[in-house]
Amino acid sequence: MDVGREVREPPRTARGLRTRATLVAAARRVFERQGYLDAKLTDITREAECAVGSFYTYFTNKEEIFAAVLEEAKEEMLHPNVREMTGTDDPVAVIRAANRAYLESYARNAKLMRLLDQVAEIDESVRALRRRRSEAFTKRNARAIRELQVRGVADPELDSLLSATALSSMVSRMAQLTFVQGEPWELDELVETLTRLWTNALRITPRPD
Repeated sequence: MDVGREVREPPRTARGLRTRATLVAAARRVFERQGYLDAKLTDITREAECAVGSFYTYFTNKEEIFAAVLEEAKEEMLHPNVREMTGTDDPVAVIRAANRAYLESYARNAKLMRLLDQVAEIDESVRALRRRRSEAFTKRNARAIRELQVRGVADPELDSLLSATALSSMVSRMAQLTFVQGEPWELDELVETLTRLWTNALRITPRPD
């Protein structure tokens, strides 16, 4: 299985884009319902109500469409425009909004995240894919931490990449415990606790109201 390679370039026509999106959505439903190993290409094409030949126009095999499903979820979960969503540059408000957006997105994608963990246990290429996903989140957070250090509102002595790795791992692990393993943490409690841990670790002082 080689899910580590790049996914094909998307089609250029509107019709092609719609067909590909339909296949990806159908594949996700099939994977979440049947699991990765038991899912067949015919299950996916039947779910998408399209011919098997159409599948091969956009994807080579099951591994490639699985990677496309995960890539789509990653783009949603990265939520790159949190600052624009909050309408503020207050670092605590932005961190809080980022944590909430990630946790809410993880909850929506919990079945897929569970499946990713399961397949990664038995396939090295999926483990590599999961590592790349983690690196994307970590690098984004490291950039945010460096920006806060430049602004003078975060501890300048911290290594931004190491700090981002530790803090991102904390948030993702709590999301996995809550939404996959079923630990009974409330969303608001999670958001506030994780935000406080982030801001305390970076030595950020909340702005007065």
